[in-house]
Amino acid sequence: MDRPRITIFDTTLRDGEQSPGCSMNVQEKLRLAQQLDRLGVDVIEAGFPIASDGDFEAVQRIAASVRRPIIAGLARACTGDVDRAWQALQGAAHPRIHIFLATSDIHLKYKLRITREQCLEQARNAVRHAKSLCADVEFSPEDATRTDVAFLCQVVEAVIEAGATTVNIPDTVGYTMPEEYGQLIRTLHEKVAGIDKVVISSHCHNDLGLAVANSLAGVQNGARQVECTINGIGERAGNASLEEIVMAMRVRPDRYGYETAVASEHLFSSSQMLAEITRVPVQPNKAIIGRNAFAHEAGIHQDGMLKNPLTYEIMTPQSVGVPDSRLVLGKHSGRHALALRCEQLGHQFERRELDEIYRRFVVLADRIKKVQDSHLLELIQDVTSGMVSNPETAGGHSKRFPPATATLPYSRVASAAAGGISAGNSADGHPAHVAGSAGQAQVTIPFAEHHGEQEDYLWGV
Repeated sequence: MDRPRITIFDTTLRDGEQSPGCSMNVQEKLRLAQQLDRLGVDVIEAGFPIASDGDFEAVQRIAASVRRPIIAGLARACTGDVDRAWQALQGAAHPRIHIFLATSDIHLKYKLRITREQCLEQARNAVRHAKSLCADVEFSPEDATRTDVAFLCQVVEAVIEAGATTVNIPDTVGYTMPEEYGQLIRTLHEKVAGIDKVVISSHCHNDLGLAVANSLAGVQNGARQVECTINGIGERAGNASLEEIVMAMRVRPDRYGYETAVASEHLFSSSQMLAEITRVPVQPNKAIIGRNAFAHEAGIHQDGMLKNPLTYEIMTPQSVGVPDSRLVLGKHSGRHALALRCEQLGHQFERRELDEIYRRFVVLADRIKKVQDSHLLELIQDVTSGMVSNPETAGGHSKRFPPATATLPYSRVASAAAGGISAGNSADGHPAHVAGSAGQAQVTIPFAEHHGEQEDYLWGV
């Protein structure tokens, strides 16, 4: 049975660009739009044409040159905005006008200063006008999750009657909880006449760290489009992260039986391009595409990874476009990873020799933070020649130690098991189902102290 298809609506170029410090010029937007096309997103929201001449030009040029996906332009619920959006979009192979109007009482009273009745009429008229220009019209009731539910149903029904083809339900300020958001989507399906004629979309912000969870709750309750951004950038705490949504559904089809058209192997390159263009780095522990997402330092984790990567990785790095896993040998590492690094440098040791090298690393790690291969080789030479030296200094001069990095074939990581366990078998001889392909993994070395016979197992979850 075919799984339901979820439309991925990328708003990196519009909502994402509103993130402080993340503005892009026309050429940068065009470059990123071409990358989003390679990534396989279904809809690219290219900008807000009436906001500036630059935004208008960016939408116009993207519409003219990026032909596969739908190209959307944002507009407020007024004739001037809708006309300007259409002028920018009319060269697109698949244009969409996206209209928004706040519907919560707090926005109506303090921002728009209109009544509910005026809001309803304005939404209806804007969608009707957009529909006269463009067959594909999306409507978003801004701040939907803080809108009176009965009134929200009225607005949604009115814009469907006026010709909207997609209705988006924004959690504009990241206020709602997953169970609430899921219930809201269910309520709309139950109470709004004609809702089966349109696509319901989710658009969730991350102010409470729940944007992805809310988006997935929406999908589980009938939303068939998700609005999201690369790296989760966007206003304030950002939007739902595209890479997290896509990989949650891909890794857990047992819980989320849906599919997308996203080519996940382009996720990492898309993330890197965005970071380069905006000069806003990705946080190291960012899920899926952060530099630590496939890095392992704890001894028990490294030991498991060396025996079978599936022990600590629920997806392969290659599946999201990351070249390979990294074993970062730091103060939580064990002898297993140290032995592998020594082997990479051309040295194999008996346990007693390895213990002595490891002991000296403990001293070194207590005094400095970074270790070069040359210093590891000095320690190896000291041990093998029987010398006793101060690992912190040489020739009376203090040394600073930048990170030692080497490349490690992924196949070597998968097969370097204690007792000669191969990549294809676990300790009991059964197939290990090791996922991964040829590539290069970085091994970065500082070291540290553990005691006893179970050093590789001291540092766990």
